[in-house]
Amino acid sequence: MPPLTVMIKPVSSLCNMRCAYCFYADVSRNRRISNIGTMSDQTLEKVVRKAFVYADGCVSFVFQGGEPTLAGLDFYRLLVRLQKQYNTRRLLVTNSLQTNGYALDDAFAAFFAEHRFLVGISLDGTREIHDAQRKDTLGKGTYDQVLNGITCLKRHGADYNILCVVNTFAAHSARQVFENLRTHTFLQFIPCLDSLDKQSQIDSLSPEDYGNFLIETFDLYARAFGGARPVSVRDFDVYVGMLRGHPPESCAQAGACAAYALVESDGGVYPCDFYALDEYLLGNIHDMSFSRLFHTSKMRMFLESSRSVPPECEACDYYSLCRGGCRRYREPFVAGAPSLNRFCSGYKRFFAHAGPALRAMALARNRMG
Repeated sequence: MPPLTVMIKPVSSLCNMRCAYCFYADVSRNRRISNIGTMSDQTLEKVVRKAFVYADGCVSFVFQGGEPTLAGLDFYRLLVRLQKQYNTRRLLVTNSLQTNGYALDDAFAAFFAEHRFLVGISLDGTREIHDAQRKDTLGKGTYDQVLNGITCLKRHGADYNILCVVNTFAAHSARQVFENLRTHTFLQFIPCLDSLDKQSQIDSLSPEDYGNFLIETFDLYARAFGGARPVSVRDFDVYVGMLRGHPPESCAQAGACAAYALVESDGGVYPCDFYALDEYLLGNIHDMSFSRLFHTSKMRMFLESSRSVPPECEACDYYSLCRGGCRRYREPFVAGAPSLNRFCSGYKRFFAHAGPALRAMALARNRMG
């Protein structure tokens, strides 16, 4: 069996913030039951035990929400105990958690540091952009609370990175966003998704704006590259790695969906958190093994449908790096096959601009060994 990645939604779509563009809130609104509640200890035990039965080499547990810290620290203490109990073959285990940072405190930070969780924190660049989009349940901005959470992680030496959603507002302030985040060193920029019903949103991101953001951000990244204080931007790092012969790190960068399991709080398993919808439900971890879940007809069709490559992509000078992108950005499907990435024109402009510098960076890294 291969390595296994399990993404777990321990509190389903429950959250202590009300972000304007939250994709999982949108997903949950399109299900028969929007919030499935908090994962029980019994369900967590099933997930962990069956993960170690299935996997070889490595098991990666990824926790997202909603807001996964709302499961409480005892949930994660139990997780670690179960991992020790069932990892009888001594597989490599990694744990990561994506949080809005609102409820992070010293107790969480100390636990994450002790057990080597990688913590991803959502922080949208500047105070103005963040507070306009990422509000608490009372409609107040959350920038200061998130910075307090980051301070706790730093105080205890926990590993963390920053995830910044790029909407129209962030795209128009690329330099300010980058400069305000660069002190955190490890950054990931994620283009904002429109809602599933395709209705226009005030923060909807155009291909032109996203292309401009990528170009301006890359130039700042390139200036820091090889310097005393380099900044890691995940996508740019991956492109450099791909030019050195390394594989892409995610299914979006590979251009085709990979077989991982999204486990909702009741044990329901889906092929992807973008598609945790009733029609994509594969089964339940209480009743099925990961092997059976990955071999269902729904999973097979889901994976196969993402592998279709439009002729325009095949003929594109940048396809070897772009790979067409995430399936979710390639909707709507036409005749059963995904369309061009909605940001295609922006990516073309970016690769035309950044290509020579990316190749130079790859050569420099090769010389460094």
